[in-house]
Amino acid sequence: MRPSTALKTDHYELTMLQAALRSGAAHRRSVFEVFARRLPAGRRYGVVAGTGRLLEALEDFRFGPEEIAHLESLGVFDAATLDFLRDFRFSGDIYGYAEGEAYFPNSPILIVESTFAEACILETLVLSILNHDSAIASAAARMTVAAGTRPCIEMGSRRTHEDAAVAAARAAVIAGFASTSNLEAGRDYGLKTTGTAAHSFTLLHDSEEAAFRAQVATLGAGTSLLVDTYDVEQGIRTAVKVAGPELGAIRLDSGDLVTQAGWARELLDSLGNERTGIVVTSDLDEYAIAALASAPVTAYGVGTKLVTGSGAPTSSMVYKLVARENEDGEWVSVAKKAKDKVSVGGRKYALRRLDERGIATAEVVGVGHRPEGDHNDRPLLTQLVTGGEIVREATGAEGVRRAAERFRRSLAELPVAYTRLTEGEPVIPTVLED
Repeated sequence: MRPSTALKTDHYELTMLQAALRSGAAHRRSVFEVFARRLPAGRRYGVVAGTGRLLEALEDFRFGPEEIAHLESLGVFDAATLDFLRDFRFSGDIYGYAEGEAYFPNSPILIVESTFAEACILETLVLSILNHDSAIASAAARMTVAAGTRPCIEMGSRRTHEDAAVAAARAAVIAGFASTSNLEAGRDYGLKTTGTAAHSFTLLHDSEEAAFRAQVATLGAGTSLLVDTYDVEQGIRTAVKVAGPELGAIRLDSGDLVTQAGWARELLDSLGNERTGIVVTSDLDEYAIAALASAPVTAYGVGTKLVTGSGAPTSSMVYKLVARENEDGEWVSVAKKAKDKVSVGGRKYALRRLDERGIATAEVVGVGHRPEGDHNDRPLLTQLVTGGEIVREATGAEGVRRAAERFRRSLAELPVAYTRLTEGEPVIPTVLED
């Protein structure tokens, strides 16, 4: 049995629930919306990730005996609130952008339709997952776009929280990374895992040659040998001596990677290892990857900058009530009006407007029922939960596979300006329709 996710929430969500139960408003039908008012500074698009993880977490959002006992021990929550939570099962509907889809300012990334009581207490769970995973996927997308056809390897587990490492690996693969070093992510989501050896392995042995021989004996000549523990040139020569022309790759982890990759390629070729690749690591981000575009590099290993969102560790998404029933059972739009945090009330629809070539020209967001519109307007909202039942193909390994394919399709329809790393406005505008 998987652990409950119910206490991965904020205290105030349950105090709101308690007060709403007391006022009689808790069971009013409500619509909550997740959106970002803006993209991180200079970013031209974002990538939705975490949807599958959210659906998995929603299944485990149950207040069992241990959770109820803890809440009771706080002396804050009354019997009616604890009884509600004891029997809680989300029974509403959830719509959202499919995982892997590009998004823009004010895109209604997730829409939760249920009673206020049911939807209110999901806020922290929803935002903590979507904000983190979408930030990682958005950074990963910039890196894979900069890398072109060269593969990127996710290897940031040692630079973040152990659970965040699994989520980051999953999000990175959705956004085009070829593999991860994280075994838990590999097991949970069917991701390809990879890895060879660190500097400590070389330092353990009495010589670099002895370390290389042990690795080749174990993993075969097609392995990647880390050649910069001591002297890079000597490391390359030793690697070729040990593994021969079948050496899979060398790895460079320090120094001027552009310069080193150039002369390393020349040296490998002169030694008869024309097919040996060059893998580079060392605090890479999208800008460093772009700078290496002309270097004879085979693959990139990315860690710290990826799992921290490459300068944007959150997507700044919010979870807002946009519509509710009044005491007469009629729907009314509601919205926050505070300066700099204005939101648009009402249940939204969202379309990606495409031109005759299938290239996106606008993100169209409106209130109410989706209009017929142009046949090139692609609907963006898909149903993820129906009456409390989740869409299974959005979760697990199959969910990741589908999301990765969707990511490729979504970026392919954006204007070519999405490939630019220079700061600028979103690559398409968001058009708010009445």
